Amino acid sequence: MASLCRNCLTILDDEKLRHDRRCTSCRSPRTLTHPELFSLTLAHVDCDAFYAAVEKRDNPALNSKALIIAHDSPRSVVSTCCYIARMSGVRSAMPLFKAKKLCPDATIIPPDISKYAAVSREIRALYDRLTPDVEPLSLDEAFLDLAGTEMLHHRNAAQSMAWLAREIEREIGITVSVGLSYNKYLAKLASDLDKPNGFAVIGQAEALNFLAPRPVSQIWGVGKALNRKLASEGITTIGQLQHREKAELVARYGVMGERLYHLSRGEDTRRVKADLKAKSISAETTFSTDIDDIDILLARLWPLCEKVSKRLKAANKAGKTITLKLKTGDFKTITRSHTLSQPTQLAETLYREVKPHLEKVVPTRNFRLIGVGISSFGALEDADRPDLLSAKSGHDKDVETAMDKLRQKFGDAVISKGRGLTAKR
Repeated sequence: MASLCRNCLTILDDEKLRHDRRCTSCRSPRTLTHPELFSLTLAHVDCDAFYAAVEKRDNPALNSKALIIAHDSPRSVVSTCCYIARMSGVRSAMPLFKAKKLCPDATIIPPDISKYAAVSREIRALYDRLTPDVEPLSLDEAFLDLAGTEMLHHRNAAQSMAWLAREIEREIGITVSVGLSYNKYLAKLASDLDKPNGFAVIGQAEALNFLAPRPVSQIWGVGKALNRKLASEGITTIGQLQHREKAELVARYGVMGERLYHLSRGEDTRRVKADLKAKSISAETTFSTDIDDIDILLARLWPLCEKVSKRLKAANKAGKTITLKLKTGDFKTITRSHTLSQPTQLAETLYREVKPHLEKVVPTRNFRLIGVGISSFGALEDADRPDLLSAKSGHDKDVETAMDKLRQKFGDAVISKGRGLTAKR
C-alpha cells in the first residue's frame, strides 16, 4: 500500500500509518493511502467555489458569511456560491430569486471576470511548472498529464499534485480539489469526491466496482434527455450498463452507445490536449425585462460588439464568421451567422454585419437575451485590409485604433460612439 503526506510530501511507512493516521514527519492528519497512488499520472484539478473563494480571499469579512456570486437582478442566475450557501441548498445556475428564498441572509456580489481570469492565470503558471501537458476546461479547472515528469521533479505524480494544491493555497489563497487516476473520465469524477480541499484517487483495479452503483448521469455526455431515456428502459446505474454487450448498446443508442459501453467500464482513451485553443469569442447580456424595441436592442448590441472586439485585440485574433444570438421571452434561442471574405477585429464591422440580421428577426417578438460572437479565426495580417475601391477604406480601422489608444491611456469611459448612448431600459 502506498501512502503520502499531503502536507510535507513525505512517502510514509504504511505499517506505522496503520497505528497512527498522522504523518510521522510533520504530524499532519492530511495523509493519503491507495495501492495505485504512485503509479497514476493523469489528474484533474478543480478550484473550490472559485469565484466565491477569490472574493472571500480579498475580503476576509466575508469568510463566515453565505456568499452568492450573481448579478442582482430579477432574471439572474447564480454563477457560483460558497459552501456555507450550499448548505442551504443554493447551487450554481439556480435562479437568483430561488437562491434568495433558500438563503435570505446571503451576501450577493456581482462576478468580476477580469479578476478571476487574472487569478486563473496565476494558477496556470503553477500548472506549467509541473508539466507542459495542461488542458484547461475553464477558468477554474484543468486536466494535467504528469507522465514522464518524475525524473524532472524527483517526485511521483501524486507528490507533484499534493505540492500543487499546497502551493495554490499558500501563494494564491484559495483551495483546490484533486482527482488522480489513469484516464480523464475517472480523474474528473475523483476530483469531486472529497470537496473542498480534497485529494481522491481512483485506480484501475477498483474502477468497475467503484462505478457500478453510481447513477448513469455521471457518465460523461449523459444529459437529462438521455438519462430519462435510459431510466425509461430500466437503466439507472452504471453497473447495469456493464452487463450489456457493446453491439446491443450501439444498436440502441448509436455513437453514444459505444461511449456508454467503454466509460461504464472505466475505459477512456482521450488524451490531454495541451493548450487547447478557443474556437470562438463572444459576449452576451440578459435583460431585466423583455425587449421588443429595435432601437433599444441595437443600443444593447453595440457594447457587446465593443467587448468582443476588445477581447479579439487582446488575444491577437481576428475572425471571419460573425454570429448573432437571441433568446426570446419563452426561451427559444435564435442564431444568425454570416461569414466575411476577410477576418476582422473591429467592433464597427461586427455591428454592421449583425445589425441587418437583428432587424429582420425583431418584429412581433420579445427578447430576454442578446449576444454576438465571432469564430473561424484567420491570419491577423489579413484582418481589416483596406479596400482600394472604397473612398472610406480604412476609415473605421483608423477611428477605432485612435479610440483604443485613448482608452488605454485614460480608461474605457473616456470616449464612446453616439450609438452607445441611445436610451436603454
